[in-house]
Amino acid sequence: MKNIRIYLLLTCLATCTYTLLGQTSEAAPRTPPTPAQMAAHRLSRLTTLLGLSEAQQTQATTLFTTEATSLSGLRQSMRTARTALKSAIQNNDVATITAQSQAIGSLTGQEMEAHAVADAGFTALLTPEQQAKYQQLQHGPGGGGGFHRPGPNGPGR
Repeated sequence: MKNIRIYLLLTCLATCTYTLLGQTSEAAPRTPPTPAQMAAHRLSRLTTLLGLSEAQQTQATTLFTTEATSLSGLRQSMRTARTALKSAIQNNDVATITAQSQAIGSLTGQEMEAHAVADAGFTALLTPEQQAKYQQLQHGPGGGGGFHRPGPNGPGR
């Protein structure tokens, strides 16, 4: 009986050891979604929430893919400008601080424009009932934030 207990204990320990050794401590690097994947995800969500027709989905796909493609390039430019600004601050380089601050302001304006153009185009595709529901989703029940995209320092950034 004692030998059976020892055997079971050793079997459990061996199983746990093999399980733990099989675990990897490093996760595979995450590949960011493509603009087309971002557009498809957004469209899927809005189709479910608003009941979009096939024609609306086709037109919205173009709008959202164009927006996501523009934002993808802008985000990389924004990262570059922020890195340069941080370096300029550390080096007390006022001219570069000014230039990079202006570049960041311009890029932020371009991001806002891409969002606004896509939203305006999408809203124009909707029926009055869908527009009312979309408006509610954008602003949430409390009047602010809600469903719409996070800001530049929001979740996922």
